[in-house]
Amino acid sequence: MKQYIVKRLLSGIIVLFGLSVFTFLLIHLIPGDPVRIMLGQRATVEQIESLRGELGLNKPLVVQYLDYASGVLKGDLGTSLKTGRPVSTEIADRFPATAKMAVASLVVAVVIGIGLGVLAAKYKDTPIDGAIMTFSTFGMSIPGFWLGLLVILVFSVHLGWFPIAGGTGLKDMVLPAFTLGTLTATALSRLTRAGMVEVLSNDYIRTARAKGMNERVVLLRHAFRNVMIPIVAVIGLELAGLLGGAVIIEQVFGWPGVGTLAIQAISSRDFPMIQGTTLFIGAVYVLVVILIDVLYAVLDPRIDYAAKEGV
Repeated sequence: MKQYIVKRLLSGIIVLFGLSVFTFLLIHLIPGDPVRIMLGQRATVEQIESLRGELGLNKPLVVQYLDYASGVLKGDLGTSLKTGRPVSTEIADRFPATAKMAVASLVVAVVIGIGLGVLAAKYKDTPIDGAIMTFSTFGMSIPGFWLGLLVILVFSVHLGWFPIAGGTGLKDMVLPAFTLGTLTATALSRLTRAGMVEVLSNDYIRTARAKGMNERVVLLRHAFRNVMIPIVAVIGLELAGLLGGAVIIEQVFGWPGVGTLAIQAISSRDFPMIQGTTLFIGAVYVLVVILIDVLYAVLDPRIDYAAKEGV
């Protein structure tokens, strides 16, 4: 297990290196000059060149990347061109809001998604199953921003139950968490149903029912435990995406998280911030995937990573 984790960490470092190179090259292809944006359209050529030299943007791209990579290895993600604050500090300030919404959204997704999936499997090929699958198909088809705007229109504008956008309190979190959780729940419900339908057709399930076991025990203890691994994988990846910042939903609801920070950085051509937020999101994905692999062994002791790695 230890050797497997080390190998995954090394592969994750390679992925993050590739991501940093790709992001660095891509942002320099974005139209617009960050220096001119900072100084305004009335800035003189001398002022522009002076600030560009001060920020190191007049150096060759290779030198700029090596300077950036050297700073990252030392724990320095650079300084925001827009705010003048360290990128790591900006991300650290925004991450708690993103984490809070991510956890709330995941709770909504797990409760709704797994609950509906188990219910659909239990009542397979009935109107209940059809209604749940219709809901999940509809949920997977609609864009996140559209659902967010619809939720705001109904619960904020017409009913006035919740604030429209911009806060970080409990009431401000309800609508974005509900929106994100519902979108995630639709995929989770289909996955849960598919796994449960397959497991419920096995002989040991029929034997458990023949012995007179309570249906809830059969569904949760005997059936659901055997479909947990793919569900855990999906939950983990969804959590990684949420922790990285649900960009569209954060924008719609004005939630001051990492996703909003990334969009603001792109709009202002804040190169260090774009690179920092992208690298942060990538690191979150890598760590969560490794944690999921470790959790697999906990959920299913039959998984042998030593044999898998040829040790």
